[in-house]
Amino acid sequence: MNSRFTSAIRLLLILVFVCAVSIGTAAQPGGRLIVLRTANFGWNIALNLKIDGRTVANIVQGRRYNQLVPAGRHVLTVSAVPNAYYSEPISTVLNVRSGQTYVFTALWDGSNRVALAPSALPPGQSY
Repeated sequence: MNSRFTSAIRLLLILVFVCAVSIGTAAQPGGRLIVLRTANFGWNIALNLKIDGRTVANIVQGRRYNQLVPAGRHVLTVSAVPNAYYSEPISTVLNVRSGQTYVFTALWDGSNRVALAPSALPPGQSY
């Protein structure tokens, strides 16, 4: 009976440890990044969004990017796709703090260039 009790305690401790590790890795601190695109961006053009050089989304008409981003310094890069006839990608640095929300709007400036402008959430609205 003593060995059964010891085995049960060991099994319980292993399960507690596994749960603690999985909770610790799942709860990474970060902030929310929202990237909108203006209505005049065009129906046949998508907004390519890269974070730290890795494509995270191609935002098409009527859509937005709304995800958690780890805390720290990140480089956001936007461009129009297909980009055969458009200018170079535009980048901006974002320092993400835990619990903060960052909203940007991608603008089409009329001269075949994309711009990324910081925006604010409307009062009383959350995404």
